[in-house]
Amino acid sequence: MRVLGLMSGTSADALDLLLAELDGRPPELHWRVLEHQEAPFPADLRAQIIRTQKSQSLTREVALLHHALGRFYAEAAAPFKGRVDLVASHGQTVWHEPPQATLQIGEPAYLAEALEVPVVSDFRPSDMALGGEAAPFVPYPDLLLYGERGVSRAIHNIGGISNLTYLPADLNPEKVLAFDTGPGNALLDEAAARLGLKQDTGGTIAASGRADPLLVERWLTHPYLDRKPPKSTGREVWNLEMLDEDAALPPANLLATLTEFTARTIARAYQDFVLPHGLDEIWVAGGGAYNATLMQHLKTLLPVPVYTFEEKGFDSKHREALCFAVLGYLRYLELPNILKQTTGARRDAIAGKISLPSTP
Repeated sequence: MRVLGLMSGTSADALDLLLAELDGRPPELHWRVLEHQEAPFPADLRAQIIRTQKSQSLTREVALLHHALGRFYAEAAAPFKGRVDLVASHGQTVWHEPPQATLQIGEPAYLAEALEVPVVSDFRPSDMALGGEAAPFVPYPDLLLYGERGVSRAIHNIGGISNLTYLPADLNPEKVLAFDTGPGNALLDEAAARLGLKQDTGGTIAASGRADPLLVERWLTHPYLDRKPPKSTGREVWNLEMLDEDAALPPANLLATLTEFTARTIARAYQDFVLPHGLDEIWVAGGGAYNATLMQHLKTLLPVPVYTFEEKGFDSKHREALCFAVLGYLRYLELPNILKQTTGARRDAIAGKISLPSTP
């Protein structure tokens, strides 16, 4: 089956579209990436997403954005019409506050009508209804796609938020561990925006600055970092305003401090929760994999080899959209796609809602 996976992450910089060919049933899943496209969000739409993510009372704007994103997704996916059997759309997370609520928007009806195929979307509420955090959501696809018998591997994604999936050497789904470690690119991008930049490309500005060790240590007392998995977080928690950062810090020093802090939160998560299980290597995907300064921090702080997806022969831009293609495929087959222990749910979930086109 050809499945189109759509993913736009917390960074809200672009929509990733990945066409995959999927066959078989777990534990044997056969897959092949056919095509990948990236559709950058227009500046006004991205600004609206970021503003909505950080607001608590823009109900009307959320409704308008829900449909605006749905139309944008449909327009971006239009070139795939006639070449796809199923769409799996994560949508755009604008609020995540487990166990009370999670909200991913981007009306799927527009995709269903534009491509005239079923669309699986709104994955997270099913897990939350089972008492889970509704995140992280891609550990089972990670296991099926990147697990290797005899190798204890972590798949680490550094998007707006940083999260990891621990894949055990025996490939037992019940031993998979996954959680959000804390901030990824969210703080770095917010600091770069003060300079009129979308991001600190390659971490070059951070590399030119000097980190404030006292500030790093103070931020490391954040209570989220001590919570045991399963746990998840979002931009609602990790933003400069919530950190009460020192506004007088020069921009390069602020970025250096935030980069070191982000790396320290990731390394601490491994030290506290992953290394005790045994770990051979880490593969890093997401935008943070291209931040040389952040990656150098991680390679220095962590006691196992740290690679980018590209160094292992994969494209890191494929990872999340491909995982959601697998999630949609499993949902379409009415098979569990969310592992209970990674979210804290009572049982594995068959997550996702299916929207059908009106065309017979």
